[in-house]
Amino acid sequence: MTPSPAGFGRRTLLRGGLSATAAGALGLTGGTAYAASPGAGARGAAAEPRVHTTAEWKARPPSSDIVVEDHKPAYIVVHHTVEPGNGEDYSLAHAKRIAREIQDAHMARGWGDTGQQFTNSRGGHVLEGRHRSLEVVRGGRQHVKGANVSGHNSEVVGIENEGLYSEVDVPRALWESLVGLVSWIAERYGTDTANIVGHRDFNSTECPGDVLYGRLRELREAVAASLGRGPVPASASTWPLLRPGSSGPRVRAAQHLLRATGFPSLRADGVFGGGTRRAVARLASVHGVRPHRCSAMRQGADETGYLGADLWPLITPRVPEGDTAEVDSAVQALRRAGGTRTSAAGPLGQADWQRLLAV
Repeated sequence: MTPSPAGFGRRTLLRGGLSATAAGALGLTGGTAYAASPGAGARGAAAEPRVHTTAEWKARPPSSDIVVEDHKPAYIVVHHTVEPGNGEDYSLAHAKRIAREIQDAHMARGWGDTGQQFTNSRGGHVLEGRHRSLEVVRGGRQHVKGANVSGHNSEVVGIENEGLYSEVDVPRALWESLVGLVSWIAERYGTDTANIVGHRDFNSTECPGDVLYGRLRELREAVAASLGRGPVPASASTWPLLRPGSSGPRVRAAQHLLRATGFPSLRADGVFGGGTRRAVARLASVHGVRPHRCSAMRQGADETGYLGADLWPLITPRVPEGDTAEVDSAVQALRRAGGTRTSAAGPLGQADWQRLLAV
């Protein structure tokens, strides 16, 4: 599955989460194996979950018209809120308060309403985010345009999951409600399970956190089981997310490619330090790619200078191997680490670069 490029290029899809190598490097051993939520209907159908409407959580009126596009969204996108963190207040009252705080923060940014279509609390309470989202998904033919994936808001339904999942797993209640909600949305729109993705599959952001992102294949499988669909195929390769502190052959390859793209003084030492971050930030600025803050609310980590799916296409040229010394050095660094590519002759394409980077 490859999202269509838009503007400066966007993200495809990781292999349903972290590779075994990446997971090991992060000290992850996989999430808790929670079962799919009970309550799904007959095979091929999913019961509508209990969704608390904007009226129920006392949302403010939107400050601009809600845009309803006359087509189905292509993707269901999983986020994490980062704020207010991983608290243990699992009450509905808390979930409603979080929904109001998110809306306030988003409207303070100048958005007309909450950015995501749905919010999923740590207590497993599902709330409507942007006004009219519940009504429109029920119809199964149209799409409420949100503001949660830069460059792709006409294509995605976004689900914010309360919490920060970079190092810890999600609560069982949140996981079960996420499976039920995604199953219902996928059933209403006929969404391919391969198109259940994470925010970082489009933008240079940590969202939805390494742990939750690493469970996306498990989520696809649970949704497929809920809907009575067949086995979930292996996902296509994608662009990795590199950030300050990353190291290894992918960083070295990126540094060589950045040198070839206009940063000749950057050291190709395989360590994502300040110089690499500044080069990536400059690359993004020149091409109009806005930095992301991995948070549904006000603060969140500053992710300026992260190298992800919307930036890799800017530094991976469609050229034959050995076209330049820097490109050849990038390829060789990845090959030595075990990266592969298709055996087809001709220039390296994006799929070839993605396979090379899967080390």
